[in-house]
Amino acid sequence: MATASVISTQPTPDEALQRLVDGNEAFVADAPVPADLSRERRLALAEGQQPFATLVGCSDSRVGPEQLFGAGLGELFIVRTAGNNVDTAGMGSIEYSVAVLKVPLIVVLGHEKCGAVAAAADVVTKDTRFPGSIARMIEPIVPAVLAAQRNVGEDKLVDTAVEENVRRMVERLQKFSEPMLIEPQERGELKVVGAVYELSTGRVRWL
Repeated sequence: MATASVISTQPTPDEALQRLVDGNEAFVADAPVPADLSRERRLALAEGQQPFATLVGCSDSRVGPEQLFGAGLGELFIVRTAGNNVDTAGMGSIEYSVAVLKVPLIVVLGHEKCGAVAAAADVVTKDTRFPGSIARMIEPIVPAVLAAQRNVGEDKLVDTAVEENVRRMVERLQKFSEPMLIEPQERGELKVVGAVYELSTGRVRWL
């Protein structure tokens, strides 16, 4: 993994968030911001990276972070797993982005009709069993489904659990992480936010 070099001054957490908001609004309006994919940009990035945000997202092929936020090469540091939960490697990647690359913003992005969350809901409501590592992968999502189940009926369970799953990951990063994530937040140098992507509209709804 490349070490950081000073390519530009990092934005504040709020400025970084506004860049994502603006990029998504352009995406929804079918007027996406042109991404810089030029040779010059590639050569600059060969010397080091300085992304302005870390995106913790789902592996779902319908949710491409660079596209829905209008981001180009070197702008987003992305950690993707089914259900947007992170293991040790994922958490280490997030910590690296903050400690070494100095990103000012972490976004946990869930999405509508998430297959991993739906599978966790089936475990809770139907006692469904999944083979191999799939069962272990969705196990951390089950508490979010159980929490959602207390407040909504089965017809809204998956969508509500998607939000709950995002909120729990945000809370983990905000309150129950290593000092390298907690201390920058206390100093106002880092912000952690959650959002849900709407598949049909293309809109990112901020929680």
